[in-house]
Amino acid sequence: MDIAFILNGEMVELRDIDPCATALDWLREERGLTGTKEGCNEGDCGACTVMVTDHTGTSAMNACIMFLPQLNGKTLTTIEGLAGPDGALHPVQEAMIEHHGSQCGFCTPGIVVSLAAGQIAGEADHARQLAGNLCRCTGYAPILRAADAAAAKPVPVWLAGLGPAPAQAHEPELPATPEALAAYLTR
Repeated sequence: MDIAFILNGEMVELRDIDPCATALDWLREERGLTGTKEGCNEGDCGACTVMVTDHTGTSAMNACIMFLPQLNGKTLTTIEGLAGPDGALHPVQEAMIEHHGSQCGFCTPGIVVSLAAGQIAGEADHARQLAGNLCRCTGYAPILRAADAAAAKPVPVWLAGLGPAPAQAHEPELPATPEALAAYLTR
């Protein structure tokens, strides 16, 4: 199986991949991007959160339960890809430092990516943004203060193009009634 996608601004083309390989394993083992952590490996803790952008918009997703072929044609941004081209920190990263939103640091990359994806997607509810992330050290108060501070800042220009994408012109409109669906399927 061959796939192509954008990883942290760089086009990646992979040939003959294992369709059961996870994005997490590939990122850590093949690309050396170890900021994306392996915690539970079941999609529960959020330590492996990455940002995925496609024609529907930008979402925070668990890399541990995402198969590599699911990235075909999409844009993948890891914690390493959030910083600007000149090394400038993302506003969420700055806010996490300023508000002491990290203690042990293991969950921090996933939390930062979740908040950054939410900012790009226009999600204002921080509890919803962080619903998939567990932190055992902070009690969440400093993380929520950081989320509030980061939300007051604009999406960085280097990530502004990752926002919600318009619907693709070539996508067919889905039939709205059973009759229309039957007609659509028998064409």
